[in-house]
Amino acid sequence: MIARMWEVRALGSGFDELLAWVCDEALPQVEVLPSHVSSEVYSSTDHRIVVISKWRNTPADLPAPPERLTARAPHVWDFTPVDR
Repeated sequence: MIARMWEVRALGSGFDELLAWVCDEALPQVEVLPSHVSSEVYSSTDHRIVVISKWRNTPADLPAPPERLTARAPHVWDFTPVDR
């Protein structure tokens, strides 16, 4: 299992539109892939949107968000479970 954390900061006025894009356009493109297990979307008061997706193997990339809605390019990190 691999967990991918994808995080983007929206321009102040573009937050609602960017959140809608993530939920209605970007995620549906990857959620249909056979290796996709689940996805969760989080938002913060400082205009960040975070997607945590879980994958059976190599994670798929979310499409690039509309530049006019973002303060900067998304950051992406992959994590694997730790046995303890």
